Amino acid sequence: MAQKVTISPVTRVEGHGKVTIHLNDDGEVVQSRLHIVEFRGFERFIQGRPYWEAPVLVQRLCGICPVSHHLAAAKAMDVIVGAGTGDGLTPTAEKIRRLMHYGQMFQSHALHFFHLASPDLLFGIDAPSEKRNVIALAKSKEYRELAVQGVMMRKFGQEIIRATAGKKIHGNGAIPGGVNKSLTPEERDRFLNGSEPLRADKMIAWAEEAIDLFLDYYGKHTDLLDTFSRFPSNHLSLVGKDGALDLYHGRLRAIDADGKKILNDIDYQEYLDYIGEEVRSWSYMKFPFLTELGKEKGWYRVGPLARLNTCDFIPTPKAQKAFEHYRARTNGKPNDRCMHTHWARLIETLFSAECMKELLEDEDITGGELMAGGKKQPEGVGLLEAPRGTLFHHYRVNANDQIEMANLIVSTTHNNQPMNDAVEQVARRQMTGQQTITEPMMNAVEVAIRAYDPCLSCATHAIGRMPLEVSLYDSKHRLIERKIR
Repeated sequence: MAQKVTISPVTRVEGHGKVTIHLNDDGEVVQSRLHIVEFRGFERFIQGRPYWEAPVLVQRLCGICPVSHHLAAAKAMDVIVGAGTGDGLTPTAEKIRRLMHYGQMFQSHALHFFHLASPDLLFGIDAPSEKRNVIALAKSKEYRELAVQGVMMRKFGQEIIRATAGKKIHGNGAIPGGVNKSLTPEERDRFLNGSEPLRADKMIAWAEEAIDLFLDYYGKHTDLLDTFSRFPSNHLSLVGKDGALDLYHGRLRAIDADGKKILNDIDYQEYLDYIGEEVRSWSYMKFPFLTELGKEKGWYRVGPLARLNTCDFIPTPKAQKAFEHYRARTNGKPNDRCMHTHWARLIETLFSAECMKELLEDEDITGGELMAGGKKQPEGVGLLEAPRGTLFHHYRVNANDQIEMANLIVSTTHNNQPMNDAVEQVARRQMTGQQTITEPMMNAVEVAIRAYDPCLSCATHAIGRMPLEVSLYDSKHRLIERKIR
């Protein structure tokens, strides 16, 4: 009997989406799709606005990673006001922006691992649904301190954002050509030498402990983390001029499943020469691809897994040591294990903590030279590595300083095809030959999606009850069973 399983909405992710899984009369999964059901129209409704408003306007796309959109738009506007492409700012402006960005990376990665992902790992994918959440984590004797640690790590990152951007959410610290404030000595000293635990050195220690926790779990659940979902793919990210991991600025690099370079550190201002976008009727989210390889073979992954595959090294000592251990697991070859994204994310958390401490100890962070400029340009592209992957902002302005074109490719969009492939793979394994819907089966599919930490529409949405509804139909599309959670 043919069946159609619908998972709507996908839970413990940012934004709303649903999954449909079709099984044939023999109980075999024949089609699985991740549908993005919300429409994002920012490219249209910012047209006609003054270009200097873009860094403030576009961050309303998201309440989880507004800093990423804020800085990507600001970097594009730097080009438009003639301040260069990331290395043309004053030392103080660049370092304030980097501090803001690494605060964002740190708090977002902490949110995802401790609040969204760890309940699946620590309680089990098939644990009762009421137990798989951060509240249950905080109530348990075994993991109570871990839950508090995750909250405090996120708080530290948000305080860094408030000090550099003016507010924890939707700040205005970055402006075309620079920033509007630096840190005061008192603000700097509070993060370096203030009361425990909200100090940079404590964040580094906790990030190391989180990696140790994951490695201990890995030793006990190797099969799950290595085989749950894995498939070869291309990978894309920014890298520094020397090939280092750099989450704020760099050049575009893409590699194939064997590690061979497809894009060899190109200038991202020219991204349209290398990346195309495909539209499909069943999703509001596009499907990007490398034009050299075409739509069939040109899709790729972005995010922590991709970044640690494309970079040559990490330029901070503790994260580099963790990176060497990570790369040794695959003998230096690209990692294709989806669940290892959590490991990569924690290494980036440690890297971000080390970067924040280095920046706080830099005297430029309290400097007074905040702005740069030059010959105005009509068009600019801003790229950075957001928590979920490479983020593209592209704008063109007219003679009246109004935005006339905007193209945004958000991180989750790049991962659209990989997430669909992960859903397909896990659905086939979990549901083929099964006669009834079980909650653990559905959660397993969501676990595969959550590994990518998707922001499904990259926006904030309505408040209210959002139930999980699963419907089962026969081959004639007659409803057999419906469950609502």
